[in-house]
Amino acid sequence: MRISEIVIPKYQAIFNNRTYKHIILTSGRAGTKSSYAAIRANYQIVSDSHGSVVVLRKHHNKLRKTVYKEMLRGINRLKIPKNKFCITKSPMEIRYKKNGSTIYFSGSDGIDDTKGIIDEDKPIKLVIIDELTEFFEDGEGEDELSNIEATFVRGNSGNFQMIYLYNPPKNPNAPINQWCKKMEERSDCIHIHTDYRDVPEKWLGHDLIESAEEMKKSDPKLYRWIWLGQSIGVDDLIYYMFNPEMHVYAPEAYSKESKEAIGEIGIGVDYGQQNPTVFEAFGIDYEKQKLRGLKEYYHSGRESGKQKSPSEYSKELKKLCDEIEKEYKRVVSYIFIDPSAAGLIEEVRRQLPHIDIIPARNDVKLGISRVQKFLSFNRIIVSIEQKWLIREMGVYQYDPQSIERGKEEPLKVTDHCEDAFRYLLVGMWRQVVYMLPVSERGDED
Repeated sequence: MRISEIVIPKYQAIFNNRTYKHIILTSGRAGTKSSYAAIRANYQIVSDSHGSVVVLRKHHNKLRKTVYKEMLRGINRLKIPKNKFCITKSPMEIRYKKNGSTIYFSGSDGIDDTKGIIDEDKPIKLVIIDELTEFFEDGEGEDELSNIEATFVRGNSGNFQMIYLYNPPKNPNAPINQWCKKMEERSDCIHIHTDYRDVPEKWLGHDLIESAEEMKKSDPKLYRWIWLGQSIGVDDLIYYMFNPEMHVYAPEAYSKESKEAIGEIGIGVDYGQQNPTVFEAFGIDYEKQKLRGLKEYYHSGRESGKQKSPSEYSKELKKLCDEIEKEYKRVVSYIFIDPSAAGLIEEVRRQLPHIDIIPARNDVKLGISRVQKFLSFNRIIVSIEQKWLIREMGVYQYDPQSIERGKEEPLKVTDHCEDAFRYLLVGMWRQVVYMLPVSERGDED
């Protein structure tokens, strides 16, 4: 097996090069940086009887489904029989039987997570940090990386290396992008950026390349970030890709038969006291392969001068569900409610015991990214009757000051319909994710 047959040309020059202590690998989707790291890790323990490897992610619960599986694929790519290794899941380790060199896996949730890995007999020669962005978003960033280096470099007389893997965030001001620029100035560091165009087509397959080209046509800006790995900058307007001509429809354009062909129906609920309370109803249009907006409820205590109680809102929600059932000949399947509205959740459960009432998953970043994907691939159509949602699509934006700080945070104004819709899409993700190209589905949870 020649390394050149399984590693793209951009990486071949660094495979056996030990002069660089820090190797930063960035890419867009399918840039093969993870497969390179896996091949390099397995080659390390096979070729060096005195050098083990540590593979890190910020959180323990992400290890098994990601880097651990990738390291096993690396063994297959090197065409080494797996019976040459002792492979365990608890603890997660891959040990080469012939010399005892080992790949260890660990999270970095706490300061003591990595200290117990130090191997006195076979010092750690290679540290691989996957999804480096998590260390800046959820950890201490540069300080944490320095502590990791100090932990594992101890006991090495040379050839110690750290490989950092990440997809650049949109925002050029993001702390990880600033760290990378700083590292590039060091003589012991090299930064290599790749994208799917650097990879032989036969390695990727026609379907993946077709997915990239489809996004290039539908949303060139998102394509540059996701597929080319470019920090394209952050628009103030979050859903800049929303186009009323493409994403809004008139209900009268649908026949009675089309209405009755709607599949599962969900409602997202954002609750406010003085702020608006919003219900956004959507159904799965299997014929057109879209998530189709059906109805909307909007009430603002501040604007109307009348604040409603959770009991009153639960009755309004029941009324909306009854209207949907009558018009679409289908009972609402799910209602996803603002998780902070515990009182409303209990009232709705009393009013609608036959419907699954679910506290929404309030992950703003995840929800926004999923809405953006569905808009970019034209998998959402909003009813013209959902006038408040349409209005917010045109004004929902990031706080400009947060963009300057490198961490995008939506302005908490004119966002109630957006929150309700985000709750719905994240809640129904498993039912609708199939509408996206396979390469865009990501984690389906």
